[in-house]
Amino acid sequence: MTSSSGERMLDVRGLTVRFPTSDGIVQAVSDVSFALSRGETLGIVGESGSGKSVSNLAIMGLLNRARTVISGEVEFKGRDLLTLPPDELRKVRGKEIAMVFQDPFACLHPMYRVGAQIAEAFTAHSDAGKHAAWSRAVELLDHVGIPNAKSRARDYPHQFSGGMRQRAMIAMALVHNPDILICDEPTTALDVTVQAQILELIEDVKREFDIGVILVTHDLGVVAETANSVMVMYAGRVMEYGPAAEIFRHPQHPYAWGLLDSMPTIERRLDALVPIEGSPPSLLAPPSGCPFHPRCPYRFEPCATKLPPLKVPADGAHLDACHLPYDKKVELGAQRAKKVAA
Repeated sequence: MTSSSGERMLDVRGLTVRFPTSDGIVQAVSDVSFALSRGETLGIVGESGSGKSVSNLAIMGLLNRARTVISGEVEFKGRDLLTLPPDELRKVRGKEIAMVFQDPFACLHPMYRVGAQIAEAFTAHSDAGKHAAWSRAVELLDHVGIPNAKSRARDYPHQFSGGMRQRAMIAMALVHNPDILICDEPTTALDVTVQAQILELIEDVKREFDIGVILVTHDLGVVAETANSVMVMYAGRVMEYGPAAEIFRHPQHPYAWGLLDSMPTIERRLDALVPIEGSPPSLLAPPSGCPFHPRCPYRFEPCATKLPPLKVPADGAHLDACHLPYDKKVELGAQRAKKVAA
């Protein structure tokens, strides 16, 4: 079934995550805001350390609150998840909002059968008996494309391939028909063919279960095929946010340009790829002004001292956080297009 309502399910406003350490405060996420509707896939992209995974761990309540300072709002079904008591949050986590992690082998217990682990996830939020839970596990393994699901449910994780383990993790996440599925780098360490299969499965699941999907990745090629909207993060901040088609056709931020220019495409030769110079900053001591300015080839006077707000520029189509005037971005975008076509 497919919903056409576009019901707003998640509103994240001003999410900020800090980790106090002996060396100082790690500013992992700074003032991040986004929304997710039913039937939508939001792609969150950026280099390692940009705050993608931490943002979603905060939403899920999987950060140690005793060692973490979290502020902002995460509204889900009229409740702020950041202020829910732990018992109430556990009722949401895994049942209404589920997460698929990057390394399925690390998430599956090596000493328990795959089917038993999925069945346990089912009984954690229901009063179902063992037989009903096992039947649900087999049903979902079959649903996500595990052949001979009834017998394979009795296998151990090491008897599954990497792609099958990821399918099993997706089955576990779907056990209660959640409203939101968060996929954190779900295709990492999988070969290209299996990556495509997993992404197709996530898309099928989204349509069939009528859910919202947050897809966390460093690979722009992944979100190009699947996402309805894209949020580009760098150094814990949102650099650009808007409809996927707009982000890919008319990117507005130099960091997004750098990500796109370093990605091979059919139009761009491998020897024409342009890597982003330098490295992401330390979040213990982030740079003043725009966090990307030390690596930005287009920086000018305000960039080093003034933090650019995330806003829609005059005549712009979507949000970005850059001091460059809009007409200058259009000019530079045309120059980039000529280089690709050359």
